[in-house]
Amino acid sequence: MLCPSCKSSETKVIDSRTTEGGQAIRRRRSCLTCDRRFTTKERIEEELRLAVIKSDGRRVPYQRDKIQHGVELACVKLPVSQSAILELVDRVEEDLFENHEREVSSEDIGRYVGRQLRQLNSVAYVRFMSVHRKYDSIEEFIEEVRDVKDRVVTEAPNQPSLFERQG
Repeated sequence: MLCPSCKSSETKVIDSRTTEGGQAIRRRRSCLTCDRRFTTKERIEEELRLAVIKSDGRRVPYQRDKIQHGVELACVKLPVSQSAILELVDRVEEDLFENHEREVSSEDIGRYVGRQLRQLNSVAYVRFMSVHRKYDSIEEFIEEVRDVKDRVVTEAPNQPSLFERQG
């Protein structure tokens, strides 16, 4: 493994632990040349064989980074930590590989992400769903926002309102 700082291949593993339900290993490493510490992640290759069926019928290789990027965009300027985002992506990925062997539709991925985002942050959920779902009218979108607002009041009374100004 090359050090990201000095590109030396002389590194040692300081700590290892499994993540993503045993599907990956997170390793903390130290460069023996420059003493920089960094983290690497090893994944099972089978994950790369999952194909995503796009709405136009194309099949593309599954890419975890695309899910993470979409969630990060939905959470921009919201009080959501990077670690919470990574945990959310881990849970989505666990659901995907638990329920799909070879192929998964992009709609299913969106539903998995939406389910997790709804629990994490209602504003991020609405942002994500406004892109993921193809609303036919503004009324459908408004109905979705009303549904989220009603659920926040009943399911998560301590979460800030969707329409409150956040600092």
